[in-house]
Amino acid sequence: MKFPWTKAKSTDPIVSEYEEKSRLRRMNRKAPLSSVRFVVLDAETSGFDKRNDRMLSLAAFEVTDNRISIQNMCSWTIFQSNASLTEAVKVHGILPDETMQGQQEYVVMRELIPFLTGAVVVGHHIGFDAMMIDMGLQRHFGISFCNPIVDTADLAMRALDAFAQTGYANQRPPSLDEVCSQCDIEMWLRHTAEGDAFTTAELFLYLCAKRRKLLGKELLLKDLPIRKY
Repeated sequence: MKFPWTKAKSTDPIVSEYEEKSRLRRMNRKAPLSSVRFVVLDAETSGFDKRNDRMLSLAAFEVTDNRISIQNMCSWTIFQSNASLTEAVKVHGILPDETMQGQQEYVVMRELIPFLTGAVVVGHHIGFDAMMIDMGLQRHFGISFCNPIVDTADLAMRALDAFAQTGYANQRPPSLDEVCSQCDIEMWLRHTAEGDAFTTAELFLYLCAKRRKLLGKELLLKDLPIRKY
């Protein structure tokens, strides 16, 4: 979806490489998970209005060969000139004076693009985070978020009996707190981008192990609930 304020497509080579290597059709669905590069991310935002709210912080961890790469973690506080004390601040605690000292959104997006290139993006209720990144990419580079995504809420519904799909249309996907509680995973720095991204990375590996045990074989990418944004 394009918006009136969308910028003309950038000629920056990192943009072309991102679009070339990151689409779902470029992924080998029969690849074992140990050979797939995942990026687990979380964004904290000023609210949930996709037209008016913005990202305030963003963090991402690389997961390769079934391991979380701490040294390759990326984290940003994002400058927003019109940040205010909203209800969202009560949750994530990011005050307006912190965002005033953050990096420009353009800089953050340009640093994020190479990190996302060629990766499957994972998050809990990842659709919203992907949407906010998508809008940032459109604003500054005239491109859309094109990585395939895996939602750990969807994965939990396939890997854990407690959240198994019931067939009812109004079944609610479980929250991060609910799934972590069920899996006895201690949550680290809840409602911060770094904390939620790391916790989700731990949860992702746990759920993959449960899914592998359930299927009785090495997992392939196609065994995950992978989809387009």
